[in-house]
Amino acid sequence: MFTFEDMAASFLKAAKANGLSAHPEYWSNTRTLEREFASTCHTGSCEDAEHRSACTLSYTWGALDTVISLEGPVGICNFFHEVARDDCPHLHLAEIPPLVLDLSYSLALNGVLPTEEKLLSLMQMLKFSASENSKRTIEARPTVSMVLQENRLQPDMLSVQQRVELPIWHPLGMEGLIREDEYPFGMNPSDLRIDGFDPETGELHEPDMPRPEDWAPQILVEVCEDIVHVLQALDASIAYRLS
Repeated sequence: MFTFEDMAASFLKAAKANGLSAHPEYWSNTRTLEREFASTCHTGSCEDAEHRSACTLSYTWGALDTVISLEGPVGICNFFHEVARDDCPHLHLAEIPPLVLDLSYSLALNGVLPTEEKLLSLMQMLKFSASENSKRTIEARPTVSMVLQENRLQPDMLSVQQRVELPIWHPLGMEGLIREDEYPFGMNPSDLRIDGFDPETGELHEPDMPRPEDWAPQILVEVCEDIVHVLQALDASIAYRLS
C-alpha cells in the first residue's frame, strides 16, 4: 500500500538526504476528496533563502488514488458490480493517468533591472540550464513576473516550470510510462491493457497489484537530485548574466 502520506514522506526524506531545506504544506478538499501537497525547497540556510533560487514541488492526490491504494483495482470493480468480467475497465490500471509532480523554480531579481536583451538571454539560459540538469522532468517553461513601480512595469521574478509524471498505479511502474507517439504502428493504449484475464486458460484471476513503494522512493531521490542541480545552475546563471 502506497498512500498520500507515503509519497509526501518519501519526498521529504529524499530532500533532506540531498541537503534541501523543505517547507511542506498540506490541503484537503472535502467536496472532491482531493488532497494536495506542496513544499518549497532551497539550498543553504533559511536566513539567506530570499537571495537564492527556490523550487516548489506540488501534486494532487485524488479519490481514485486513495481507493486503489487501499483496495486495489478489484476493490473498485466490486464497488460497481458483483460479477467480475474479463473486459472490466476497472481492472486496467495501465489506462489510469500518472501522478504529476509540478516543479516551479523561482529566482527573485531583488531590485536588479536588466535590459530587455539581457533579460531574454537570461531566460533562455535558465531554460537551457533547467533542461540540461534534469533527468526526470519532461519539459521546461521559463516565465517572468512583472511589478508596477513608479507607473512602469519592471521584471521582479524569473520562474521555470517543469513536471514529472509518475505512473504509480501502472503494474510496470516507470517502464509503463509510454507516450502516445511511442506506440507501435496500428496499436493504441487499449491494446496494452494489463488485466487479470489469462487468454490461455480462459480464467479470470486477480490482476497484479502495482507496488510503487518499491520504486517511487528512489525516483523521488532522483527528482531531488535534479532540483539541487537546477537550483545551483539557476544561481550560477543569474550571477553570471547580471554581473
